[in-house]
Amino acid sequence: MEFIENLDEKEYEEFVQKHIKGHFMQSYYWGNVSSFKHFKPHYLGLKENGKLIATALLLEKHLIHKYSFFYCPRGFVCDYKNLEVLKTFITNLKKYCKKRHGLFLRMDPDIPLQKLDSDGNVIEKLNYDLIENLKELGFKHSGFNKNFENDQPRYTFRLDISKGMEDIRKNMHPTTRKIFNKGNIYHLNIYKGSKKDIKDFYDTMIDTAERENLVLSPIGYYETFYEKLHEKNMSDIYLVKGNIDDLKKNYEKKIKEIKEEISLANIKDEKKNQEKVAIKLKELNQQLEKNQSELEELTKIQEKEIVLSAIITAKYQNKVWTIHGGNKTCLRYLNANYWLYYQIIEDAVKEGYQIVDFFGTTGEPEKDNTVYGIHLFKKRFGGEYTEFIGQFDYVIHPILYFGYRRVFPKIRKFLGK
Repeated sequence: MEFIENLDEKEYEEFVQKHIKGHFMQSYYWGNVSSFKHFKPHYLGLKENGKLIATALLLEKHLIHKYSFFYCPRGFVCDYKNLEVLKTFITNLKKYCKKRHGLFLRMDPDIPLQKLDSDGNVIEKLNYDLIENLKELGFKHSGFNKNFENDQPRYTFRLDISKGMEDIRKNMHPTTRKIFNKGNIYHLNIYKGSKKDIKDFYDTMIDTAERENLVLSPIGYYETFYEKLHEKNMSDIYLVKGNIDDLKKNYEKKIKEIKEEISLANIKDEKKNQEKVAIKLKELNQQLEKNQSELEELTKIQEKEIVLSAIITAKYQNKVWTIHGGNKTCLRYLNANYWLYYQIIEDAVKEGYQIVDFFGTTGEPEKDNTVYGIHLFKKRFGGEYTEFIGQFDYVIHPILYFGYRRVFPKIRKFLGK
């Protein structure tokens, strides 16, 4: 077997695109996106009889002095069950990184650990043996984290869309299905955008980051993400926009109809059950109060139109990922984010993709978890609750690695605050 450095774009991408372990974060073009955050891409491979049998996009990040670390997002593209290939490739990658003063080599393979039901209960154990194999080959496992402590989420929801929209809707949570069955009653404009829409997209991200206490990348990163991938048909930007005047008219009409219902319910009729009338009046008055409150919120908005929700996707092989997204704090009761996801799913079906990955959720779906609302939202689309095997580090310089592990989490915690 022959270790290859600096694979050219065509040969590298042809292999990754066709391989079962191919992933957009291992595509040639993810290296171009990562360059924005000062990662240097390295395109490496292993050949047998002149043919590629394994590849890895390593992202090098300079730390201090001459030292760096190397990161292989979502793991090597190879047959992990072939231990001879795995061992040979890892041995060569270690030498490659060590020669370039790497402290460690990190990866987090897109490989499921076990099958779960929608509530997180284990149905079937799958790849525990791979974890042990990687440990034997020199990797340190970072453990079974439950939230977003590491570079990539260890849990996600993956929606099988291969059977079409009718099957997808049938498997949604009743609450979600009810929203779509009512139709787009607020006449929201859901559309695929372009580069000119990045600013509106970023405004929703700012709102979400402030509300959820999240760390936000500079707008230039999202511009780079979209541009570099979109030119290869690997990304789209979706937005949902509401016309404020139209929304006001919609609410005014609804309030008028509720008031008319209240007037009719107040007309005495001996044949009616007065207890039922009282219950109905209470419900109607609650609806009236809710709609009046929401109309009042609308009157405070100065813009004629407002982008309520936006997402940038990644597309590769048979999957679409909903990577970066935000929602405005105002008018969240319009369910713009539901319609946004629905459009992405519908387009993915039309374009022949088979899976939509909602890119990240918690492994602790408890009500007191700060991301429980996001988890519940994604769960209600009926996707498969997926748990990955986790993050692994191949340590090259133990003492320096120990120092990095002690300092970096404190920096990340500080930035998180």
